[in-house]
Amino acid sequence: MDIIKNSVDILLHLDNYLSMVIQNYGFGIYLILFVIIFSETGLVVTPFLPGDSLLFAAGAFAALGALDIKLLLLTIGMAAVLGDTVNYTIGKSIGRKIYEKENVKFIRKEHLLTTREFYEKHGAATMVIARFIPIIRTFAPFVAGIGEMRYVKFISYNIIGGLSWVALFTLGGYYFGNLPAVKHNFTFVIFAIIFISITPAVFGLFKRKLKLEEDKR
Repeated sequence: MDIIKNSVDILLHLDNYLSMVIQNYGFGIYLILFVIIFSETGLVVTPFLPGDSLLFAAGAFAALGALDIKLLLLTIGMAAVLGDTVNYTIGKSIGRKIYEKENVKFIRKEHLLTTREFYEKHGAATMVIARFIPIIRTFAPFVAGIGEMRYVKFISYNIIGGLSWVALFTLGGYYFGNLPAVKHNFTFVIFAIIFISITPAVFGLFKRKLKLEEDKR
């Protein structure tokens, strides 16, 4: 509960936390951002880490001159692509064993099942679409590995999806994050980004629960 509470607090006050981290760690901020984005996309046990909101906030700070936009895009772009690649490899290696278990520590089975249904519906395009949907974004490459998607096909969609996601939110923050209306309501904007991002995933989980209840009747 403490992890979730702290994560929510960081997400809703990302501008304050990111400013503090930049001031305290200087150039090391790029490594920190790399690790966070890599973990959020590459490890199925950390879907709670900030993604969309962090990219937007980082872009806004780059516009202020606190970060170099080119180095920022390069760093988090690499993190996004490498994260998914590692996740795919893990899914291909041990994913099926995890999927077949009834209960798995640190992994919510319903997230895995929801992502599998999403993958079955959209195929390889899932690797692009899922980038813009938290939780599903984290599980998509893992499921692709379980489904034995060919690596050449996977890496192509992975690069397109990863770079598109990074560019959209980072440049969105860079060009719009410091507009007066956004700057004075930054917490609200971050909250709106989080809400809009998670809506598809929440709706998918809700549909799945309804379907399970209907099957039980």
